Formats: sequence, C-alpha cells, structure tokens
Amino acid sequence: MPEQAPKEQRHSVVTNLLFNIVIPTLILTKLSSAQYLGPHYSIVIALAFPIAFGIYDFAKMGKANLFSILGFVSILLTGGISLLELDAKYIAIKEAAIPGLIGIAVLVSQYTRFPLIRKLMLNEEFIDLERVNTALALRQTQSEFDQALVKSTYLVAMSFFLSSALNYGLAKYILISPPGTEAYSAELGKMTGLSFPVIALPCTLFMMGALLYLVNRIKKLTGLEMDEVFRVK
Repeated sequence: MPEQAPKEQRHSVVTNLLFNIVIPTLILTKLSSAQYLGPHYSIVIALAFPIAFGIYDFAKMGKANLFSILGFVSILLTGGISLLELDAKYIAIKEAAIPGLIGIAVLVSQYTRFPLIRKLMLNEEFIDLERVNTALALRQTQSEFDQALVKSTYLVAMSFFLSSALNYGLAKYILISPPGTEAYSAELGKMTGLSFPVIALPCTLFMMGALLYLVNRIKKLTGLEMDEVFRVK
C-alpha cells in the first residue's frame, strides 16, 4: 500500500508576521520618502507582500476560508483608499468594519445550522470530535455543552468587537497627515506595525480565554482527560 503524502502545514506564526506585518511596515516607514520609493509606490509594494503571500498560501493549501478572504479584501481596500488619496476616516471605518462584521457573523450564525463557533473552536484536526460527541451522548450532557457553546460564542464575538473599537481608535490616532504624502505613508506603516501588539495580542488573549473555558466545559461534561480531547500526534 503506497504511503500517504504528508499533509500540507499552515505557515508558522513567524512567517505570517514577517510577510503580513514586518516587511510592509518597514517598507512604509523606511522607504516612503522621495529619495527611495515615494509615498505611492511604497504603498503598492508594501501591500503586494501580504497579497502575494495570501495567494501563495491559498494555492498551497488548496482551500480558502472566510477570514483569509476578509483579510485579502481588507488589504485591497487599504491600498485603494490610500492610492485614491481619500480621507483617512475611511481607513478608520474600514479597519473597524472588518472585525465588526466578523463579530456580527459569529453572533448571527449561532441561530443557523452552521454556527461559526464550531469552525473556530472545534477544529477536527486538533479535537477528537467523534470521541467528544460519543461521551456527551453517553453522559447525556449535550444540552449543557450547547449552552457552553453559546457562552463561547458571546466571548468570541466580544473579542472581535474589541478589535473593531481598537482598530478604529488606532487609525484615528495615527493617521493625521494628508493622504498621498510621505508622512501619511509612514503613518500607515506605523499603524500596521502597532496593530499586532495593540490589537492582536489583547484579542488573542480574549479568544484564548474563550477556548480554555470551552475545553474545561468539555472535560467536565465528557469526563475525558486533556489528551483524550485533543488529538495527540
């Protein structure tokens, strides 16, 4: 029997940060002056890195997800607004709109057949869902588990709403120069660079809290140990 080809792995956090934040930030902050790329070309080249990386990642994995698409649209909107030299308030609105829409989608989806919380928190690659569902059925705790999912939904949605507010505030605080200028490009780079520590870290901690809550509820409601809940490779 022929050996199975190893499954493609997602890029590491370091690689993602490098292409999506570090390189674009350095280009915008260091190369946007007239003696280098200029404000317009620096924006185009800086945005080319995350766009090209997103396309490559999609081609490598052979599948897309909602958040990759939203990230791609976000990058294109940022570039379009900047190159058209529209008022910086539109950047702030866009920065707030993307996570805000995700938060609303997470809340609304819990009333559908395909709640997003399951895709976000209950990934079959890491959690043995068959074992968890079997244990829930045996202990007749499915309803309590569903309640835990609802609470997790609110926690995850709150993390996106927090991101929305922080995104808007950061953009309004940093983007003060006229669009199309060297200073504006540098500010855009600064905003991109600060988005990780100021926005991503608090929201990631918030989502980790929601995940820990859900895992603890799974352990209690199923009687399974941690190494039985998660797939050990």
